[in-house]
Amino acid sequence: MRIMFLNHSFKRAGEEKREASVLTLLQSYASPGTTIEINYPEDLGAGSALRHLEQHKVLSGLHHILETPALVKKIIEAERAGFDAVVQSNTFDPGVEAARLAVRIPVVGLLRASCHFAACLCERFAFIVPLESHVPYVFRLMETYRMGHFVTDVQAVNVYESDMSKQHSVILERAVNMARKMVAEGAQAIIPLGGLLFPYEVDPHELEREIGVPVINTKAVGIRFAELMVISKTVHSPKAYPWSQGLKAEDVSRRSQKE
Repeated sequence: MRIMFLNHSFKRAGEEKREASVLTLLQSYASPGTTIEINYPEDLGAGSALRHLEQHKVLSGLHHILETPALVKKIIEAERAGFDAVVQSNTFDPGVEAARLAVRIPVVGLLRASCHFAACLCERFAFIVPLESHVPYVFRLMETYRMGHFVTDVQAVNVYESDMSKQHSVILERAVNMARKMVAEGAQAIIPLGGLLFPYEVDPHELEREIGVPVINTKAVGIRFAELMVISKTVHSPKAYPWSQGLKAEDVSRRSQKE
């Protein structure tokens, strides 16, 4: 089984160094016989906006909307290249809903899959996110998924750097303090979002040991969910996601010609 683990943005300089360790971690979540391959979309014009929003630490979801055409294009290419499934690496599910309208292979969003997994373990859960700008974004997504009634709280650790290796203790300390308060106020599980923080820098088990309730590893859930769909030959419902056969990757970015 081949699963494409698709980043939300184009490949940047210096990505190779971190990619090797990330791939090793992701592969450890997969079953024997499953190959995880990290891929990136093209920059079809959202790159400048992303850099601006990252610089000002206002990641409110605008960049994900702008990146959607590039993600859909890459996922069409993944199906054509013989991948069995695509997992969107970003924990806010950018491009997932749109791509499901373009292909017949499973396209898995970490947020939605993790929420349903958590809902099998408890009745109420809370989120930890990297930045304050992620808080309203998560609430909107949860209402879109009709799962808002599960959510007790969304709080930000306010740590987000390109290199998180020096922030491990800060992330963990802030997350533990927040999670303990969330549990005291009714949360029965925690879903940490932002892969650069969890699990790439802080293993969710580290947080779980401190607070005593399940802490969901979104990357592991996404990979295993994709495997389940492939093994069971399950595809997104055509009633929910009507599909037009024959759409090409080039059609997403090609300008129409005047007749």
